[in-house]
Amino acid sequence: MKFLYLIALIFLISCERTISFTPENQEPKLVVEGIVEQNEHPTVVLTTSLDFFSHISREKLTGSFVRGAEITISDGTTTELLKEYEVPVAGDTVLYYYSVDTSNGRVGMHGEPGKSYNLTIKSGGKEYTAFTTIPIPAKTLDSLYYYQAVNPEDEGKVILYGRFNDPPGLGNYVRYFTNVNGGLYLPGLNSVYDDQIVDGTKYNVQIERGVDRNLEIDFEEYAYFSRGDIISVKFCNIDKAVFDFWRTMEYSYASIGNPFSSPTKVVGNISNGALGYFGGYSVQYASVIIPE
Repeated sequence: MKFLYLIALIFLISCERTISFTPENQEPKLVVEGIVEQNEHPTVVLTTSLDFFSHISREKLTGSFVRGAEITISDGTTTELLKEYEVPVAGDTVLYYYSVDTSNGRVGMHGEPGKSYNLTIKSGGKEYTAFTTIPIPAKTLDSLYYYQAVNPEDEGKVILYGRFNDPPGLGNYVRYFTNVNGGLYLPGLNSVYDDQIVDGTKYNVQIERGVDRNLEIDFEEYAYFSRGDIISVKFCNIDKAVFDFWRTMEYSYASIGNPFSSPTKVVGNISNGALGYFGGYSVQYASVIIPE
C-alpha cells in the first residue's frame, strides 16, 4: 500500500508545471456614475478605468476624471445640457462632475417619481447612452426601532430595525443608506434588496450601519449603532438595472481576496462598452434618536 502511495505522489509531482503569464494591458474605458434622485438635480461623474495592477495614487485618481464631455439628460419633455463643475478638496486636488447649470438663478431639471430619463454622453469621439426610471414609491419604511446588543462585550451598542411594507406583486427593488449624527449617508455593506421572499407582506428586518468602503471595515463591529446616536435612514425605491448593478458590485467587492469565490461580472447599464451605471432613486427618510 505504501508503494502505491509513493507512486501516486511521484506522479502528481511530475505533473507540476510552472505557469507564467503577462497581464494584457487594456485600453482605458469610460466609467460613468450617473444619478437622478427625487427632488435633486441629476449629477454625472466621468472617469477612465485603471489597469488592475496599477499603482493607485492621488495624482492618478485625479487625472482619471474625464473633462469636456457633452452630456444631456432628457425626461421625454425637457432636455438638459449639463455643465461641468470642479470641487477643490484637500491640498491641490480637484474633483470634477457634471450637473444642471444653475447660473442666473435657473432651477433646472429635478428628479420626479414616475418619470423615465435618457442619458447621452459624447466624449473622445464616442457616444454612450443609458436609461433609468425613478419608481413611484411602492415599498415603504414605516418606522425604526432598536434593541440593546445581546453580548456583554457590546455594552452601549444597539441593533437597529425597520418595519417595512411590500405591496403584492414581484419587482420592487430598494437600496438604503444610513446617516449617523449628521454625517454622510453611507450605503450598507449589502445595500440592495428585492422582494422575492417578502412579496406582499409587512415585515421587520435589521438595518446595518452604512460603511465607508475607503476605510478598513471591522466586520465584528460595523453593523452596530451606539447609544446617543441620532440615526437617519435614506430608503430608496430603484429599478432593476440599478439593483443589478449594485448587487453584482457589492458581491464583487465582498469577494476580493477570497480565492474560493466565483468571478463576478459587474452588470452596468451604459452602452458602447462603458462601465458604471445611470440610476434613478425615489427617496424616503426616517429617523430615530437612541437615548444615552
